[in-house]
Amino acid sequence: MLGVYVHLPFCPYLCPYCDFAKWPHRASAAARYLTALQGELAATPPAPAATLFIGGGTPNAYDATALTGLIARLLEHFPSPVAQPREVSVELNPELVMPGDFERYRLAGVTRISIGVQSFEPDEVAVLGRRHSAAQVRAAVQAARAAGIGSISLDVIFAIPGQTRASWRRTLDAALALDVDHISTYGLTIEPQTPFAEWAAREPGAFASDAHEADLYGDAMAVLRAAGYEQYELSNFARPGHRCRHNENYWANGDYVGLGVGAASYRDGARWVTTRSLEAYLAAVEAGAAIPRETERLLGARRAGEAAMLALRTAQGASVVEFKERYGVDLLDRYAGEIADLRATGLLELTGEHLRLTERGRFLANDVCGAFLTFD
Repeated sequence: MLGVYVHLPFCPYLCPYCDFAKWPHRASAAARYLTALQGELAATPPAPAATLFIGGGTPNAYDATALTGLIARLLEHFPSPVAQPREVSVELNPELVMPGDFERYRLAGVTRISIGVQSFEPDEVAVLGRRHSAAQVRAAVQAARAAGIGSISLDVIFAIPGQTRASWRRTLDAALALDVDHISTYGLTIEPQTPFAEWAAREPGAFASDAHEADLYGDAMAVLRAAGYEQYELSNFARPGHRCRHNENYWANGDYVGLGVGAASYRDGARWVTTRSLEAYLAAVEAGAAIPRETERLLGARRAGEAAMLALRTAQGASVVEFKERYGVDLLDRYAGEIADLRATGLLELTGEHLRLTERGRFLANDVCGAFLTFD
């Protein structure tokens, strides 16, 4: 299937841990960007798409009129595949939700929202540079439910400076109390050239140790599974019928189109990433010129290795049969040494035709998955 991702890069404030392509929201720049985005859309070949994901940035930094207008144009350009329900997701910040927003989103075709919560603990919210309250999160979830949004997801972060197992458990319990359909749990990553990277260089002891981060991740898995959520990917937990299909397409090495500054696309083994320079993006679209992009083509074992790395993030893992059929690569033969070592250390298991992470392997997933990447 084809997925479509659209990047809206403006935020009401910039979080110190985030390295996404983003800028402070200014009305004139936001309006100019929306016009440019429509220009890029017009130059993109239309095709049926099963999923649409509006991310950022902070998409609801745009008002509902602008956002639903964009969604309407996208859904027209990328029609729904025959006999297949379409998933339309929008990320949002809870403190920016206005009365009536969710009704307008639903009428525009939105089926799923992802709310950036990160923590329910006021001190941790402040450390992360966020400005919402727990009450605003609750109000947003309740309003989305009342408006008939079919699937609601919360994003939360662990390994925040100062976070304890007790405070993390309170965040998980608060998320569960809202009875949402999906919860994503992300370990804090120190990204280069962010304020958090500067802080970590000055005061490394302020950040969670590997052992503490592992404890927090283990707690998330135990608590959410006990509450009836399926861990269908390393960071993602869903109730039945509420997996994020857009992200599942990424992990299945499916095709996707990315629109906007910094967005990535992947079609038939070719990947291209749009410039992260806002001015370069705007200038190119406005001049009718080629948008600056970096392009690479993944072939043979390299393509299969990356696909295996993505598939291993999921609960079902990588299908040996499917990889042979799709990529012409026998995983068990091509990676025989790596697989033997990882199975011997209890990080990987072969169940039927599926190669997948063990419970222990989830804690070292980056290392395990990285063993399948090849650059020849």
